[in-house]
Amino acid sequence: MSELFCSVERIVFRNEDNGFAVVDVKAGKQKTRAVGLMPDVRAGMSLVLRGAFEVNGRFGEQFSVKDYEAAEPTDEQSMEDFLGSGVIAGIGPKTAAAIVLKFGAETFEVIENEPEKLAQIAGIGKKKLAGIIASYREHKEITDTVLHFVRLGVGRAAAMRLYKNYGAEAPAVVNEDPYRLVREVEGIDFKTADLIAQRLGLAQNDEKRIGAGVLYILSRAVLDGNTCLPREEALEKARALLDVMGEEIEDAAFYLELGGGLQREKLRGGGEAWFLSPMYLAEKSVANGLARLRRAALKPVRADAGRLVSAMEAKKNIKLSEEQKSAIKNSLSSGVFVITGGPGTGKTTIIKAVADILSSCEFELAIAAPTGRAAKRITETTAYEAKTIHRLLEYSADPDGERMYFGRDSMNPLEIDALVVDEASMIDVLLMAALVDALPSGVRLIIVGDADQLPPVGPGNVLRDILASESVDFARLTEIYRQAGESLIVTNAHRIDRGEMPVTNAADGNFFLYKKNDEDSACKTIIELCAERLPAYLGIEGSAVLMDIQVVTPVKNRRLGTISLNEELQAALNPPASEKKERPHGRRVFREGDKVMQIKNDYSLSWVDTRTLEKGEGVFNGDIGFIQTIDEDDGIVSVLYDGSRLARYDADGLENIELAYAITVHKSQGSEYPCVVMPMMFVPPMLATRNLLYTAVTRGKELVVLVGSEERLRVMVENTGTENRCSALAAFLNAPDAEADPFGL
Repeated sequence: MSELFCSVERIVFRNEDNGFAVVDVKAGKQKTRAVGLMPDVRAGMSLVLRGAFEVNGRFGEQFSVKDYEAAEPTDEQSMEDFLGSGVIAGIGPKTAAAIVLKFGAETFEVIENEPEKLAQIAGIGKKKLAGIIASYREHKEITDTVLHFVRLGVGRAAAMRLYKNYGAEAPAVVNEDPYRLVREVEGIDFKTADLIAQRLGLAQNDEKRIGAGVLYILSRAVLDGNTCLPREEALEKARALLDVMGEEIEDAAFYLELGGGLQREKLRGGGEAWFLSPMYLAEKSVANGLARLRRAALKPVRADAGRLVSAMEAKKNIKLSEEQKSAIKNSLSSGVFVITGGPGTGKTTIIKAVADILSSCEFELAIAAPTGRAAKRITETTAYEAKTIHRLLEYSADPDGERMYFGRDSMNPLEIDALVVDEASMIDVLLMAALVDALPSGVRLIIVGDADQLPPVGPGNVLRDILASESVDFARLTEIYRQAGESLIVTNAHRIDRGEMPVTNAADGNFFLYKKNDEDSACKTIIELCAERLPAYLGIEGSAVLMDIQVVTPVKNRRLGTISLNEELQAALNPPASEKKERPHGRRVFREGDKVMQIKNDYSLSWVDTRTLEKGEGVFNGDIGFIQTIDEDDGIVSVLYDGSRLARYDADGLENIELAYAITVHKSQGSEYPCVVMPMMFVPPMLATRNLLYTAVTRGKELVVLVGSEERLRVMVENTGTENRCSALAAFLNAPDAEADPFGL
């Protein structure tokens, strides 16, 4: 590892969330670029960088920083450079030169201990002096606070987050209770807090430590999609994390329960579950809300359900199957009804028929889906407007865009008679709880989805749990209709769901497997398919290629993960050109014309509809758009979503988008694309599952192309392993009286 003594000339880029920075530095007469985690580095600082010079394929030679420390400038030129860099508000290059000329080697001694002497410099009056003093003290606070935590073994990025949260009080706050950081500071996990606590001398069996460890275990479970953990599993994980006795963990859980942070419940059927309180309240709310809707008196339709279905068939000149008619009639007569089935089984036909009938009965009907893409597809296929669930519930955000609130709830319910919710497999328990809470008694709730799809990204397993409980009436569609049955995509989806190998490469088919035995040749084939063969086969060019062809892959990393594939697909489909502006961001480069995806809900991000000039807020995880313009002066990147919503991203906002030429299968849920391309090579066993493959191929509307090994395809078809989530909704729904006593105690 080499050491580089340098001064910072310019901050080229910094990710304020994780501290990664690109900086231009000067070491003697040599100028170079340094990259690494440098959250508190500012222009003008003197540093000792530790690391090594490396050659980046795109940016050339750079110094890769592994560690660093600030060094107070010692010579007068370094002092002048530091003060003139702008790091101290109110001091520019000319003022810096005058200060150093006046005070020489005593400059920093004067600024820190006798700052009033700065008033001797021409141009520094009382107001400016006050600003200089405040700015210098803030700089000193940051430096001292970060150094304090670095000495405790905390990484610099984490130390900077502590300062941002608590300011100069950070050391005192942490001394009082280091474990509060896990709850209050994003990016600080239990292990970091525990390390600080140990350095501060906190006992291993301190009740604060054990309680924080239990909450951390349950929080990690939620991130994995669970709403709770069995008591035995929670105890085992806590023992492994904390190295304390089970009795001490039980005691901590008891006090957490008294404080309201944790819920422990014995579920009907045996066993105790431990919940974070928000998860417990959400599942209980869903169970009670569905029970309320099932019991409520319904607004009557104008005729017998069977007669309404027959009249609708005659009016629309369509012929429904007995399976479809039964589902529609039950939807009309139930407070809550679930319709599930695979592709080609007529779910959309049923939604449209139900909407036709309820509209003819003058019902106030709403149709919703979890994502904008899914809502847009329903609107296009049924001719009825569909909204996202968030929009239906009239979401709003706090100023930082991190927290969301719904304008519709039990105190201000939706003014509707019926609600159809599609793509229900994607709905997590928190969103479902908010939705059910906003439905007044008497509303018909019709839930539609494919239970064999991947579970939602968020916690819970709402659709599967409702079906598993058998407490809610449902229809499972199995009949594949003629037109859909002519598509190998539909046929193969059902074959995969049954554990059978798909039929590939059939003459005049739309489901292909390009056999490749290694990742490099598979990657090369994917690039060729997307750039040349498929556009020619589909008869498309230009922007249609990016819109109609979507690569989906199980993983982000590895040779055939999204990160690597996006770099290569960007180079092939949207190469650099003199007329295309670019915006480097960390190790990525965004380019005009790029296909990008929002990867984090931002409820306050403003957009304008380019067709109507309507303004709105909110861009959501999974939204796909295209970069329209990049302003080279201010670095603003403008992205067009849904063909009309134009959002603008500054440097901080760019952290929330990534290239989307290739996306994960999980991110593709709720979408359909004319053509789907998927690598079929080794992935971790937990991802090489039948339902992930099933979800991927059902994203394709006209063409599915797999590239890779037939043996890997067979492994995925035969792997029935699913994401076994721990949730209690089914148990709550199965209680004899869900609303009064969901636990059967």
